[in-house]
Amino acid sequence: MIENIRLAFQGIWTHKMRSFLTMLGIIIGIASIISIVSTIKGTSEQIKEQLIGAGNNAVKVLLYDGSSEYDASWGMASGATLPQLTDGQKEEVRKLEDVENCTFYYNRGYSDNIYYMERSMQGGKVYGIDGDYLDTCGYVIEAGRGFVQADYDGYRKVALLDQEAVGSLFQDEMPLGKTIEIKGEPFVVVGVYTQAETFQPIINNYMEYYTYYGNAGTGTLLVPNAVWPVIYQYDEPENAVIKAVSTEAMTTVGDKAAKILNGDIEENSQIRYKSNDNLEMAKKQQDLSQSTNGQLLWIASISLLVGGIGVMNIMLVSVTERTSEIGLKKAIGARKKRILFQFLTEAAVLTSLGGVVGVISGIVMANVISRMAGIPIAISVPAIVASVGFSMVIGIVFGLLPSIKAANLNPIEALRRD
Repeated sequence: MIENIRLAFQGIWTHKMRSFLTMLGIIIGIASIISIVSTIKGTSEQIKEQLIGAGNNAVKVLLYDGSSEYDASWGMASGATLPQLTDGQKEEVRKLEDVENCTFYYNRGYSDNIYYMERSMQGGKVYGIDGDYLDTCGYVIEAGRGFVQADYDGYRKVALLDQEAVGSLFQDEMPLGKTIEIKGEPFVVVGVYTQAETFQPIINNYMEYYTYYGNAGTGTLLVPNAVWPVIYQYDEPENAVIKAVSTEAMTTVGDKAAKILNGDIEENSQIRYKSNDNLEMAKKQQDLSQSTNGQLLWIASISLLVGGIGVMNIMLVSVTERTSEIGLKKAIGARKKRILFQFLTEAAVLTSLGGVVGVISGIVMANVISRMAGIPIAISVPAIVASVGFSMVIGIVFGLLPSIKAANLNPIEALRRD
């Protein structure tokens, strides 16, 4: 085998230009496949990150009235009874496999009743949260403090603001210790919160802008859930956020949690809790992207077929050129098997070299595409290994016919041609 490999490299080196042109189809095919696979994988990861965000594995379970998300500002469309979540349900959700934490919260998605002195925050969000909300949703306190148990026990009117809310209400002022009004009720700002991990989505079109910022309003305020009835006067249903131990577990965790929260709701009711599964949305977009790019893979594979035919052609030429050499080897006792493996090894070495060069070219091409088009890439090691292995298989398959022809040459006829 080692001798066959040495002879193969010797033959390639002797006919450098011919060997390179033979490998060119393999190189182009492998390079195209590596760059496409890298782009597909990178785009899939970007889609996943875009929809899931900073990666805190939090999935929302929201109350729906029919096909629309329930909005307390508008009331019930179906006239059904509003469900009330319990501490028992929260503990049941927490005990689910792959659940790290769980939080229930009240919310107003759009509020025009938030003021600081003469300034108003139009379209801001207000959330009534429990003590697990910040951790579950991946937030940290940036300035001041968070809510403590005494805030809940004493029904204190305190608030946390995000940076957008600070900018809307206070502009250049420090918000800590200042009093704001929410529906005429005074609240003292005790802290400013932000995402634990910074995440800035890449916006390529209007639909993506709407997905990330269409409902962003001008900021978000958090208040203890204990004082929520003080602001909005009556009992309201809560939504839930469940933190899964991994991104892959989000879909299962969301579905199981929704089933628990729907436990006390009639089966045929228009009011149902549903998992707002961004991971599932990401998978659908990934599938669409991959099905489109999969067609490109088939097109790129055609060049491998062309390259394989080129290998077969050049090996047939090589057999013709070396007819006397084959005849001499067979005359001195070389078996068919040895001749067959010699030419198969040469074809496999030729295509394997093309595969290696193609992989390197594919990685370079993927990085060039990424820089020029702004498309993320993720180099796939399994794809690299598979490409080199596949190129070797091409050499064996397309080198088989010339190798059989060489092995079956009549030594007397072969020597007579010299």
